[in-house]
Amino acid sequence: MVVAYLQVELPNEACGLLGGFNGVIQKVYLIENELHSRSEYLMEPKAQVRAMLEIENNGWELSGIFHSHPHGPPVPSPSDVAQAYYPEAVYLICAPDARGAWRGRGFRIEAGQVAEVEIKLEG
Repeated sequence: MVVAYLQVELPNEACGLLGGFNGVIQKVYLIENELHSRSEYLMEPKAQVRAMLEIENNGWELSGIFHSHPHGPPVPSPSDVAQAYYPEAVYLICAPDARGAWRGRGFRIEAGQVAEVEIKLEG
């Protein structure tokens, strides 16, 4: 589902939230990038709030925040680091490889410090 969304949003960055519990994702929230930009994103505020309220009402955690780098590597940019307001969440950044296949990497970003974390896809 996420990969299809990333592909549809090309050439712009796509974004969304991941709600879950104990690191297991229960629901993916695809949220419009209201900037419609190739190099930055801003989640549409009302959709972001609705998703965050649903996550809270379900007793889940904001497990992750994802976005794409359609024209660059899957690593946090300086603006990604500066705008990392949720240190408890994993920041999943996806980018196409040389063959066009999407690849994702996960990061914890807290107080300007970036640490890569292992992500495991199942199912």
